[in-house]
Amino acid sequence: MQAYGAGKAGGAFDPVTFLQQPQTILRIVSWLFSIVIFGCIANEGYINRPNEVEEYCIFNRNQNACNYGVFMGSMAFLCCVAFLALDVYFPQISSVKDRKKAVLADIGISFWSFMWFVGFCFLANQWQVSKQEDNPLREGGDAARAAITFSFFSIFTWVGQSFLAFQRYKLGADSALFSHEYTDPSQDAAGAPYTSFGGDDLESPGGGGGQTNSDGPFDGSGGYQRQDY
Repeated sequence: MQAYGAGKAGGAFDPVTFLQQPQTILRIVSWLFSIVIFGCIANEGYINRPNEVEEYCIFNRNQNACNYGVFMGSMAFLCCVAFLALDVYFPQISSVKDRKKAVLADIGISFWSFMWFVGFCFLANQWQVSKQEDNPLREGGDAARAAITFSFFSIFTWVGQSFLAFQRYKLGADSALFSHEYTDPSQDAAGAPYTSFGGDDLESPGGGGGQTNSDGPFDGSGGYQRQDY
């Protein structure tokens, strides 16, 4: 029984199982793609003509194209790291409401798919209209094509993350195991009220509330019988 894709809080963390989860694999792949995109543009995305000193963006000398790629790559990197940390901590969240918020936040990152689609179209268009005279030595061409290619692949990895998050949201919480006010039992054991054994059948020291005999005073007829020798 699980709540939003994870069992009860307090279980031991298994790194092998964690790394085998589909959302973990997609986050790591997206994280690697963001590093490639950011690194390609930051390291080889700025060139100049032989007679120039100032460097310009390799994508049609459009600084906005390089800035967009660097921004998207760096933000996607941080986002992947943050959600990987949340995935590690997620099974330890005892409240179903908090788990629901985490899953909804995971669904909310679906906008990255659209952002990468815009980035792919933007970079591909600017690379297509780039002039040969702006880069006569053909510098940085492989890096530019790599940034465009991995921007395209990032669309699908982020769509996959959103799809898996939506599946976890649909899974919801098993009402037989969890309630909206569920907390870790180890945290509430000390504060549980003490219940006396036997309930209300035991007579209290004050005499009130105990069980009474309605047959009159005890005459010994039903108890021990004296024997004469």
